[in-house]
Amino acid sequence: MFAVVRTGGKQYRVAAGDKIAVEKLAGEAGDTVTLGDVLLAGEGDDLAEAGKVTVSAEIIAQAKSEKVIVFKKRRRHNYRRKAGHRQQMTLLRIMQVGDSKAAPKAAAAKADDAPKAADKTAAAPAGEAKAEAAKAAPKKAVADKKPAAKKAPAKKASADKAEEQK
Repeated sequence: MFAVVRTGGKQYRVAAGDKIAVEKLAGEAGDTVTLGDVLLAGEGDDLAEAGKVTVSAEIIAQAKSEKVIVFKKRRRHNYRRKAGHRQQMTLLRIMQVGDSKAAPKAAAAKADDAPKAADKTAAAPAGEAKAEAAKAAPKKAVADKKPAAKKAPAKKASADKAEEQK
């Protein structure tokens, strides 16, 4: 089953087992969050009523996205400003997409498995969490730079004039 959820002003199509990077959400690694704003849900070609569907996700890590360079310049005024920005983001693993009635039953069943998953998360070194965060982070598209204009060859008029005068 899949769902389209809205979080952080963006929409994501998710299914159980997916990993997504969203705008920062409150919580620590290993916590479970419910994405409440479900816009669309279904399975294959069949659509379900979105109001009855819940999406639960586990926080993998709190990380920062790729650096975005902000460069301001005013030509001929000796004005240049360069700043970088890294947006805070949360990496999520979608645990379940399903009916809200079925969610409490499934959550109770998975509660038995939760300590095992918590042990794996706690035992993992910080380096692995950062590596996993880097893999799941979406790549930002870099604006294509315009190619530099080619300079015209230097004029030889001054050299020709000097020869004519001699």
